[in-house]
Amino acid sequence: MTLRIDITGLPAERLRFAASPLAELTAMLHVLAEPGHHPRLAGWAGDVWSRMPPELAERLREAEFLWRSSRADFLVPARPRPTLAEELDDVDRIDDETYVSAALTTTCGSNRVHFAAPSPLADPAARERALDLAQARGALQEAFAERLLADPAAVRARVRDSLEQCAEAFFDAAWRGVAVHLATDLRLKNDLLKRQGVRGALASVSGAVTLSPEGDSIVVDKLQDNATSAHGTGVTFIPSHFGRPHLVVIHAPGWRPVVQYPVAEPSPSEPVPLETVALRLEALAHPVRLRLLRTLARGPHTTGELAHAWELTPPEVSRHLAVLRRAGLLETQRHGRYVHYTLNLAEMTTLGTDLLEAVLR
Repeated sequence: MTLRIDITGLPAERLRFAASPLAELTAMLHVLAEPGHHPRLAGWAGDVWSRMPPELAERLREAEFLWRSSRADFLVPARPRPTLAEELDDVDRIDDETYVSAALTTTCGSNRVHFAAPSPLADPAARERALDLAQARGALQEAFAERLLADPAAVRARVRDSLEQCAEAFFDAAWRGVAVHLATDLRLKNDLLKRQGVRGALASVSGAVTLSPEGDSIVVDKLQDNATSAHGTGVTFIPSHFGRPHLVVIHAPGWRPVVQYPVAEPSPSEPVPLETVALRLEALAHPVRLRLLRTLARGPHTTGELAHAWELTPPEVSRHLAVLRRAGLLETQRHGRYVHYTLNLAEMTTLGTDLLEAVLR
């Protein structure tokens, strides 16, 4: 299970390593929305929430679908700028159809849902489909999707204003603290790119990022099967202090491929009882169940949503979910007529950081 980025004939200089204030802010927002993914940053997240103005906290919760389970493509820039304001200006230049499509993809929560053509801004059937998918995710997602489709300009302005308020509330201080660390990593990567070429630079990014034997593709070890091309655009690599354990890859059609990789050191694994390991590894010894966990790691999903995302039948999904539940790897919560399944992060953590990072990548 891999994501492949075709770089056939791409000059080495078209691989760019650069820091992005907006991408790092987005990583911080993900930590605030999903602190369970980032136990080493739990203290930082708690401190930020305790000091945050109530109005800003409410704004972040209403728009968290842009960064909680996955990142809206426009929040991880392909052409990083020196300042957050410059990168937000670039976001403002994106047309409404592109912005709304990217926002709905994360709001509706499926890695196979893309809103390109026809546009839900213009096509009633596409609009209803988007709202139905958002409704299945929950009332907050439905409300956000309704506002976005009714008045995209107002939502865009509110999201930008919220991100600008984050700068004063916590981002500027945190960015000053990590900027030197990121700059050091970038010097190393660019030096390796010059001295050892693409293969050497990729080897220093992550053990999950490699160059194919033929040298024509970047191969990212993620629990998905997908492919994109860097022809005519290149590939951007963005280091992140707040990103671990996630390896974020922007690869939707029409977007320049971007890889946001963590530079922080991993935390040591905790010992796990052998019987617990054996029980849970048996439950995970099936590629379909791993795929389901990858989707559930992004947030709660119903059986129907999982079936649609992976092109399976609902009974087949139910059988796999039953195995995972017996192993204690899932949690459930009912919302009206929907039963949402979610990953049990605490139990996955005891199983080992290597497995957890593979699922969260």
